[in-house]
Amino acid sequence: MTQSALADQVSLSTEMISKIERGVASPSFANIEKLSEVLEIPEVALFGGGLFFAAGGDRSQLLSKIQSKISRLSNEQLVRVDKILAAFIG
Repeated sequence: MTQSALADQVSLSTEMISKIERGVASPSFANIEKLSEVLEIPEVALFGGGLFFAAGGDRSQLLSKIQSKISRLSNEQLVRVDKILAAFIG
């Protein structure tokens, strides 16, 4: 999705979307809710340092799903996931 398309859907300017993406401006709570609805990601995902405003497409959606699932894990489960990823990725 382009910045322009996102801006139109959440009633913000393209300039504001760009500032949010670059970390220069922060959206209001109401706009966080709108952004999460339009992007179909959990609100908490918008606090990930720009990850979800990246290039877009399937990769961003997949990363969003993964982060959403991981955010609900206990500390013990996170340790296990970290070990699995280390073994899988190296």
